[in-house]
Parts: sequence; C-alpha cells; structure tokens
Amino acid sequence: MPDSNVPQGNADQEQPAPAQDQPTAERPGELGAERQDFLREIVLQDLASGRISEVVTRFPPEPNGYLHIGHAKSICLNFGIARQFGGRCNLRMDDTNPTKEDVEYVDSITTDVKWLIEGWADHCLGLKPVGGLPETRQVGGREDFYLPPVTPGESRGRALEPFYASDYFEPLYRYALLLIRRGKAFVCDHTAEEVDQMRGAPDRAGEESHYRNRSVEESLDLFERMRAGEFPDGARTLRAKIDMDAPNVWLRDPVLYRIRHASHHHTGNAWCIYPMYDFAHGLSDYIEGITHSICTLEFEVHRPLYEWILEVLDLPRAHPRQREFARLNVTYTIMSKRRLLRLVQEGLVRGWDDPRMPTISGMRRRGYPAEAIRAFCDRIGVAKRENMVELGLLEHFVRDDLNRRTPRAMAVLRPLRVVIENYPEGQVEKMETINNPEDAAMGTRRVPFSRVVYIEQDDFREVPPPKYHRLSPGVEVRLRSAYLITCTGVVKDPETGEVVEVRATYDPATRGGDTPDGRKVKATIHWVSAAHAVDAEVRLYDTLFAVENPDDVPEGQDFIQTLNPDSLEILRGCMLEPSLGEATPGARYQFERLGYFCADAEDSRPGAPAFNRTVTLKDAWARIEKKQGRGSEAAE
Repeated sequence: MPDSNVPQGNADQEQPAPAQDQPTAERPGELGAERQDFLREIVLQDLASGRISEVVTRFPPEPNGYLHIGHAKSICLNFGIARQFGGRCNLRMDDTNPTKEDVEYVDSITTDVKWLIEGWADHCLGLKPVGGLPETRQVGGREDFYLPPVTPGESRGRALEPFYASDYFEPLYRYALLLIRRGKAFVCDHTAEEVDQMRGAPDRAGEESHYRNRSVEESLDLFERMRAGEFPDGARTLRAKIDMDAPNVWLRDPVLYRIRHASHHHTGNAWCIYPMYDFAHGLSDYIEGITHSICTLEFEVHRPLYEWILEVLDLPRAHPRQREFARLNVTYTIMSKRRLLRLVQEGLVRGWDDPRMPTISGMRRRGYPAEAIRAFCDRIGVAKRENMVELGLLEHFVRDDLNRRTPRAMAVLRPLRVVIENYPEGQVEKMETINNPEDAAMGTRRVPFSRVVYIEQDDFREVPPPKYHRLSPGVEVRLRSAYLITCTGVVKDPETGEVVEVRATYDPATRGGDTPDGRKVKATIHWVSAAHAVDAEVRLYDTLFAVENPDDVPEGQDFIQTLNPDSLEILRGCMLEPSLGEATPGARYQFERLGYFCADAEDSRPGAPAFNRTVTLKDAWARIEKKQGRGSEAAE
C-alpha cells in the first residue's frame, strides 16, 4: 500500500480551487490571514481530491554560496505553504557538484534558514537524524527507497541535520542501472563539447549520439567501470535515451551522470561519478516523499524531464509534483551567486555577510529582522511572470518592524561641542526619556545630562539658511527630554575659521523640555553628555550598486563598473549615550532623528561598540504610496 504521507497519484492538470479560511498568525506584528495564490490553489485541489493526505515541500539550495534575498522568497513560500496546511518543509542540500560546494556554505545555509523561520515555521522544518540514509524496502514487489522527515519537536533527543542529495548517491546509481536495463539510458563517449553541439537548438534538430545504440550489456559494463574509477574526467557520460527531435532541447538525450574525480564535502572520495541536477532533483524529491516541488521559472522547461524520469522508472509510490513561480528581482541588487562570489573573492566587499550584500547573513548583520523579510516576501506574493521589485519596499517593511520593536537611544555621529555656560560645573542630572513611543510597555530610561554636551554638526548653523529652525546664534531649541538652550556665541579654529564649539545658556525652568510660560520652540534636537559619552564607530551603508539594474549593463561593460563608490562611509569618534556602550552584538536601536542601527555581530564589543546603519528614517515607499492615494496601511 502507498504511504499515507506521500501523494497518492501523479501530477494532474491544474484546477481552480475554492478559497479556504486562513489561519491568523499568533506572534505580535505578524501578518494576519495568509494569502491565496495559484500554488496554494494547486495544494488545496490536491488535498480536496485525495491525491495527497499531507503536504511536504522542500527547500533544496546548492551549497556553493550564501543564501540571498531571492532564496528568502523561496524559503518563505515553501515553509509558508507547509505551515498553512499543517505539513513539513525539508531542508536539503543539493550537493551533486563536488568542485563548487563546501561545508562553510552548508553551515551558513542551515543557520540562515533556521533564523528566517524561527518562531514562525520552525515547527515545520523537516530534517533527518545525523547520518541517516534512505531505507530500502519492497513496495508492490518493487525496490523502493524512502527517508522520511523528522521535525525538531519529534527528535526525542536525536541530533538532526539537513537532508543531502549526496546521501542518495547509492539509490540514484541503482535507479540509473534500472534505466539502462530498460533501454532508457546509455553510456556515451562524446566529449562535452560534442554533446552540446549535437543537441541542436529549438529551431534545429539534434543529432543522435554515435553510441546511442550500444547494447544494454555494454552500457551496464561501462557504467559500472565508470563508478570503479577506470576512466578519466570527461571520458564518458551516462545519457537518457528520449528523443533527439524533441522540441524541448532538455529532452534530447540529456546527460544524467558525469565522471569527476573530486573529493566531496559530505561523501569524501567514495564516488567519482556524480548525477546531474536534473536526474537527482526529482528522485531526491521522491525519496523524501515530497508532494510539491516548487521551483523558479527557469526550471519550467526542465519539468518534462523531471516527470519522464519518474514515470519511466515506474516508481511504486506516488510522484511529487513540480510547479514553478517567478524568481525575485530587486532594484540595486544582483542575485547571481557567481557574481556575488566574485565580489567576495576580489575583495570588493568584506565577505558574504557584508551588510551591503543581499545575502541573508548580510541582511541579518545589517540589522534586518526576520519578521520584516517575511512580511516583504508575503507582500510581493507569488507570480508566474518575472518583474522588478523596488528596494524601497523591502526597506519599508524593515523600517515598519523596527519602529514598533526597537528602543530609542541618542547618538551623535558628527559631534559638535556645546558648553552651557550658566549650568553648574560638576553637576549631573538624570533625564527620564521614553524608550519607544510606539510601545509604552518598553518603559523609560534615565540619561545623564551635564554642562557640556555634543550635538550634531548639522544641528547648528552660524549663518542659518531660510527656514532653518535648529540651533543658531540667538535661537532657542529644545534638547530632547532635557532643557531649552539658546546659542550665545561660538569658538572657531583660528586657522580654518571652522566652528569647533558653541556657547549657550539654558532655562532651568524648562527641565524635561516643557515650557511653563507656553512659548513655542520650533526645533527639538538630540544630544549626548560629553562626560558620559561612549566613543563608537558607526558604518553608514547605501546601495551596493549605483544603478537600478546592475545586470543590465552595455555590451563590453563589466557589472563591477556599476558598484556604488559611496556604498559605505565609516564614521569614527561618534558619541553615544552610555546605555549603548554595553549593547550586545546584534542589538537594534533607533538612533533618534538619524535612523535604525544594529550593533555589529562581529566587531562590536562592550566598551567599544560598532554600529551598522540598518535603514534611514525616511520612508520613500510610504511617500510613493501616499502620493498614489493608497496610504501607509496598504503595505500591510
């Protein structure tokens, strides 16, 4: 009998499905009712028809680089479907190419996925016991391989790890032998260049391999000897025998196995032949009992081969169903792992987790909350046609999340010394200020105030321009949660004429920023007590690329030429309120009037903090929506 946790039937025609009530997320700040889309309609139809009784999706990255925002969309989609329908989503390393894969990438992928789904869909995460391999069994009189997922909640103390396609090398090899025995695969001696040339093109028929009609016995012998390591790299391949005249070139006797004498990060030197992705993909899905194999659009033309392999092998359990959606493209961003790797290798960024990178680890280090990334992915939805999404929309969700969750703090990035001449020398007061006006439960804190404070250089003008209401000679301003002060004079550098110090007086009756006589003050500025300030480094980030579409460059021009020379500005000697001196790495704050910042996970330490600017306070996307008449709530 077929297993109840795998689909009961092969892929059928897409059918519209009735709407279903969606669960409401329980975590504060999470989205409410989950969306419906064409992929979820397929799942609903499969459940309603009885084709499946449980939903099992998968996220199968190749460990040849770090995950980026495009992968985040796929993670949110696959885990979101599993979460919505009470199913599971397997994390699998598609590690069939030993020359480009590394344990570093495996570890980073695992960390990124767990971080992104934590508290939202981690209960759906499908893993396997460490070292676990598919069990061999008989189903309907046929040999079958199966490795079911285990969630962390079901582990019973067992150590778990991701699935690996390389754990299926033995079953895949045996499936390949079965294809040969059934006359559906043959060993080919043509070079890779010859195979590519003979495949033809969509408007040109392919040419059959000179070895296509090899006997089953000879192909079996050669394939076994390929595994034994008798032949050098590139000497032979195993190819499917389908149709060299097929309109879809991927069905023109594609290569299923190639020889590659290379050590594998997971299997070591146990193998010298490795399956191609198209062969391993569908069979790995089958072995794990995947019900819905959701891929990006470039795999749509591969779907007929995916289905052909499963059908020709006549596998005893129900087959997984592949469907496709449009990949994510974001302005000022590249998604190619090959190009991202080049940025890392050429030292153009500070590693895969550089906060300017579109990688999940880079966004985490920059201070992006996982909840904001998930909200962004939910908002953009699932489509069948590719488009370009504004970076401002992602920043909008980051800003919205941080506004609600982060405590406020005062930091002066470009300090200007202010001496309050009538304030008692040696006196220190503790000014009470709220931590987050959006959340009263976050309470208040006490900030030290003294005779000398720092303010931002931009908050003072000796000769103010029109409509400038901040501090200038004779003008009164409010120091946040402290006093009203009035500029009485300046001290200048005798050589440059630059203002290096401002002299001021304060009104003792305005403690806390109130004006008992009701007079109006047009500006409130932030400050830090000089005697208590913490010296810090602050990194201001802009887009990594200077153009909206770095992939679209004129012929002969390198995408590297579109890098933004002003993507990073490092400020040293910044002055922070004392509470920030002990900020834990990864802690997020709103620096009042400046933006949202995150204590760097690598470089920040107690007493010597380093902060990354996550995003500015300005919300370009909200202004766009307001102009369009949609309002800021439309982003929800």
